[in-house]
Amino acid sequence: MDSEHIAAMNANLARLFRAGLRVTFGSPRRLAFALRTLLAQKLAVRRRARWERMGVHVPPYLIVSVTARCNLRCRGCYARAHGRSPDGELPLARLGEILAEAEDLGSSVVFLAGGEPFLRPGILDLTGERRRTLFPVFTNGLLIDDGIIARLRRQPHVVPVVSLEGHEAATDARRGRGVYRRVREVIARLGAAGVLCGVSLTVTRGNFAAVTDPDFVRAFKDAGCGVFFFVEYVPVAPGTGGLVLDGGQRAELIRRAETLQERLKVLCIPFPGDEGPYGGCLSAGRGFVHVAPDGGLEPCPFAPFSDASLKKTSLKEALRSGFLRTLRENHSLLTESDGGCALWTNRAWVESLLADPPVGA
Repeated sequence: MDSEHIAAMNANLARLFRAGLRVTFGSPRRLAFALRTLLAQKLAVRRRARWERMGVHVPPYLIVSVTARCNLRCRGCYARAHGRSPDGELPLARLGEILAEAEDLGSSVVFLAGGEPFLRPGILDLTGERRRTLFPVFTNGLLIDDGIIARLRRQPHVVPVVSLEGHEAATDARRGRGVYRRVREVIARLGAAGVLCGVSLTVTRGNFAAVTDPDFVRAFKDAGCGVFFFVEYVPVAPGTGGLVLDGGQRAELIRRAETLQERLKVLCIPFPGDEGPYGGCLSAGRGFVHVAPDGGLEPCPFAPFSDASLKKTSLKEALRSGFLRTLRENHSLLTESDGGCALWTNRAWVESLLADPPVGA
């Protein structure tokens, strides 16, 4: 793996954590947590470097979809479009083993996703055992009750990130009538309890102006949100290509996220963001890798292709996958595309690698 790329990734991660420090100002409890997290991040960099010398490239970010089940049926949902079966989910005990191994290998941030993560009873038991890891949990928020809020107060390294589409009309049109109001109530309760939370916004050509408006972001900051993910829409559902950001909007999204972060003192993360400085796509372990609900180790949540199952092998061995290695070695072919995910745009080529594995895989 290119040492310059690794150094750039580590530097960017450190910048994110330093920017996150500003979110903690005014709360001694949050500030103490942020300082501990910065120390844990530095130690994780050393662990990743040690494994790199032994021939195992460990990405700083891991995305774990803990279930394919969900209590909503959102229009254009990539997870539902993949048609994953709710059967065959990794047992909770195996998920715990994977999270422990990820921490030991040096993956500093583990994003928990789904489906709806809080449909897995016991998920907060697992995060409670791994306090050196930062766990953003991408959730629709509707299952967060007083019991979960009480547990989140005791686990500041777990940050619920609630998904919205923008204002009420846009959110309810995609997620269901009344969802926006209920989610705002949940965010208000999290803020009142002192739980740091975030918002994930699927950015389309239609809602671009609304979700990047400073007044919109400020309203959620005032409610207690300190982290904002701006996720570019990927047209996994047929006939939705018109929702994809155009080239000018993609560049403008990155600029606006930086401006909002500086002006409002919040953490703003566009995804996939500007991959140009890293020479192309950050999936397949260059920056992150995805664990599917059934244990398949995949290059990206939007690209459900795998040649390694964590049901059968360790995370360390799965990261040595020939399929993932080939994608990493060809990252320059996966430059930013018109669809938010270069892997999805080039999925015919990606699938061909599984049909005809590279020599040495």
